[in-house]
Amino acid sequence: MSGHSKWNNIKRKKEKTDAAKAKIFTKIGREIAVIVKTGGANPNENSKLKDAIAKAKAANVPNENIERIIKKAAGDGEANNYEELIYEGYGPSGVAVVVETLSDNRNRTAGEMRHYFDKFGGNLGQSGSVMFMFDRKGVISIEAEGLDEDTVMEAALEAGADDFNFDGDVFEITTQPNDLGAVRDSLESAGYSFLSAEVAYIPQTMTTLDDEEAITKMEKLIDMLEENDDVQAVWHNWEMPD
Repeated sequence: MSGHSKWNNIKRKKEKTDAAKAKIFTKIGREIAVIVKTGGANPNENSKLKDAIAKAKAANVPNENIERIIKKAAGDGEANNYEELIYEGYGPSGVAVVVETLSDNRNRTAGEMRHYFDKFGGNLGQSGSVMFMFDRKGVISIEAEGLDEDTVMEAALEAGADDFNFDGDVFEITTQPNDLGAVRDSLESAGYSFLSAEVAYIPQTMTTLDDEEAITKMEKLIDMLEENDDVQAVWHNWEMPD
């Protein structure tokens, strides 16, 4: 697994987050609302909610926003028709792409996903067409500035992490998906704060694009997917340039 490539993607996401906070807040709010509807409003009893709250805080969503979303989702009787749908496909030059969505209209979302892939030189695949190329892992990223690598690594491994990588800027800690919350809580108790903490699809191998047209199309495909209101996350195996 390439910690450098992962951080490249996080940096890019953070730049987009700073430019479009309202959209990010809306997407995270939708995720929290769905989780509350299905599992309850108490994060101590709903581990998915606890993870989503941590994700929201890492994205700088204000606490009052989070509390308001939870209260609204728990208090009103409004039916929540969102369902989680995962789309798989290939971008230009065979880049593998996994798209996580929350949709209240699967026909609309599927049509939009197909349109994006077709428009930028890729194709939407069947379920399982690229998923075998990814491992589902918990990923925690901590800014390295001012921290000692050995100390952080020891804390992470003692907390139950599977692996630890350092790229010079960021410590990247990986866990089993179900262990993410416990490892994150342990590190938080030890005083660490996070750039991100989420369950991710980590590519087993990376794909490099040398053709400028393919690079442009791949960038536009990612942009279009991330800007779609139904899309919660986009994962791919493109080795993004610095």
